[in-house]
Amino acid sequence: MQDFLTFQTFITPTLLIIMYYIGALIIPLLSWYFVRWIKKVYLSEKVKTSVVIHTTARQRLIIFTIFFLCFICMEILWRVMFEFFIAYFDMHDALMKLT
Repeated sequence: MQDFLTFQTFITPTLLIIMYYIGALIIPLLSWYFVRWIKKVYLSEKVKTSVVIHTTARQRLIIFTIFFLCFICMEILWRVMFEFFIAYFDMHDALMKLT
């Protein structure tokens, strides 16, 4: 308890892991909601049906693949960002053990 009160022990690594999992679940849901909101507000039904009519199944598959790869890259970058933060705190703990 003394280490916690004098900031010798950080609670941030545990919080980072919790925030990572929350973000990994909420970010895709929020992006899906955001895309639906943009479609509802800015695209009329005429434009939506025109896009479906004027694109082939192959073109729609390519667009879906691009969005899926962007999603995977977003999740990987989210993970890398949190790994960097956790590594920073692990380095701090290792340096504190040396003293």
